[in-house]
Amino acid sequence: MARNVEFNEEEAIQKATDVFWEKGYHGASLRDLTDAMQINSSSLYNTIGDKHQLFVKCLKYYIQNKREFLQNQSARADSPLAAIVNFIEAASETIIKDANGCLAVKTAFEVSPKDDSIQSILKADNDFTRNYLSSLVKQAINEGEMVATEDPDLLADFIVASYTGWYELHVLYANPKQIRNLAQLLIRQISS
Repeated sequence: MARNVEFNEEEAIQKATDVFWEKGYHGASLRDLTDAMQINSSSLYNTIGDKHQLFVKCLKYYIQNKREFLQNQSARADSPLAAIVNFIEAASETIIKDANGCLAVKTAFEVSPKDDSIQSILKADNDFTRNYLSSLVKQAINEGEMVATEDPDLLADFIVASYTGWYELHVLYANPKQIRNLAQLLIRQISS
């Protein structure tokens, strides 16, 4: 009779997230995932489900951590504009320092076009980030830190589109100075 393996699901999800983050959805084998999680495949199927269900849990875990980071970062900022600047600088440094880049951006290109459920998760994440940034822009305008020359939602879209494009540039050129310069250009554009 097979023995059921007990494990900490949250810890296992974190380990599987790292595998998906490094190898991508298609590049991560079931063996890679179960080895990292330190469980056997039957434990995976009995508790979490198949590879796709595991990926959904991992993506949600990643997004939740990203949201908590954003909210903590905002809480520490001296002003709404400072929170936006911190966001932009953190995005650029993540792109530069994290060899795996952003799991959400990678997933948008690898899996999302063919998978409606993944696309829905990523759209919800993008909506959260857009609303977060738009809210900060509105606050910065109300406090006189920014001039209301553009619609806050459009400006939030512009920020998101900018840093997702930096990810591609960094994959192609691996030039940290280029990414930092683009971040500073974006900060100048939204601050003027």
